Amino acid sequence: MQRKIDKFIHHYSMKSIDTFNFKGQKAIVRVDFNVPLDERFKITDDTRIRAAIPTLKKILSDGGSLIICSHLGRPKGIDGRFSLIHILPRVEELLGVHVNFANDCLRQTAADKAAALQPGQALLLENLRFYEAEEGKSRKINENTTPEEKERLKTLVKSAQKDMAKRLASYATVYVNDAFGTAHRAHASTAIIANYFDEDHKLFGYLMNAEVEAVEKILNQISRPFTAIMGGSKVSSKIDIIENLLTKVDNLIIAGGMTYTFTKALGGKIGKSIVEDDKLELATSLLNKAKEKGVNIVLAVDSKIADDFSNDAETKFVPVGEIPDDWEGLDIGPETEKIFAGIIEQSKTILWNGPVGVFEFENFSHGSFAVAEAIANATDKGAYSLIGGGDSVACINKFKLADRVSYVSTGGGALLEAIEGKELPGIKAIKG
Repeated sequence: MQRKIDKFIHHYSMKSIDTFNFKGQKAIVRVDFNVPLDERFKITDDTRIRAAIPTLKKILSDGGSLIICSHLGRPKGIDGRFSLIHILPRVEELLGVHVNFANDCLRQTAADKAAALQPGQALLLENLRFYEAEEGKSRKINENTTPEEKERLKTLVKSAQKDMAKRLASYATVYVNDAFGTAHRAHASTAIIANYFDEDHKLFGYLMNAEVEAVEKILNQISRPFTAIMGGSKVSSKIDIIENLLTKVDNLIIAGGMTYTFTKALGGKIGKSIVEDDKLELATSLLNKAKEKGVNIVLAVDSKIADDFSNDAETKFVPVGEIPDDWEGLDIGPETEKIFAGIIEQSKTILWNGPVGVFEFENFSHGSFAVAEAIANATDKGAYSLIGGGDSVACINKFKLADRVSYVSTGGGALLEAIEGKELPGIKAIKG
């Protein structure tokens, strides 16, 4: 796996936009502007937009014209709730120029607006995922679809995916991928499109370069002790990354909803806390593997429990394995906070993916704040800290501690797959 990572980084660094002059070029840039919106369609966290701005400004300052494309959410077709028109004002504000908008990404109006762009001008295309061809998956397939019909639909949508990629590529003379958050998906705009540009005209943006450097530091430049904090609700969704980390870390803190699967596997009572009953043996197996490898697995010892999944629920603190039947754990308790913080603040390399409680509820955010603060304190003392995964990013921003950690990744699944050593389609498409 080490050889894979080294090769990945080597090829990647050769494809940066630093040495490319965009003067007279039309650049189509795949960004990840999949930002959270409130009920009034106002952006609640613009981290991903801000992260892509240096790449976009480089193209404009060189004298190139800019075509920005992205997805937003998971629409099942054209849906105004997921229109990129909602984020256009913030993009314009951060970019510092007027940004034209095409209310579609594939129709002639988009092609005409792209063709009309002059040097220094920018265009934002409508949500790529309004078309099923972007992801290459037919939305007509369901449990009642016959095998024959399923194959026919798959063939059709794959053909449409190639057509979509070719259409998008026709707008520009150079392709730049700066969407690390989607680099693990073989979508029309993240992988297939690169086939329509020669080797010298498909590049990575600044954000992609920074993301890979962050992964490289976590994997290849480890200062010990190395501590990983893994939150989230499901062991099943983190199994690969946990198993890989067991070969690298000194301490692995298991938190979030996963806590209760491990606690139940150890014989504890967890009330109505979230649990994967079919993963109890897996949890036990991971604990045994950690012991064999000399990794210190750290689990919560106490929990803040509630009688309802609500910010206003009645609460109390109990030992994590003694939760009453009608109560559920929604955050770690004060003793666990001390244990986690003590380990984190003594660490030299730190990876955090996933909050330790339901941080969206103010009354259950203290545990995640304690972890975030401990990471910031460790970083102040010289540790390298990488925060990745949407909820972790939201956490660190909510607590206003992002400027006190080493790097906040824009990638969730992409970051984890990169750390696992997997080759990401969005990277492979450009590096060859």
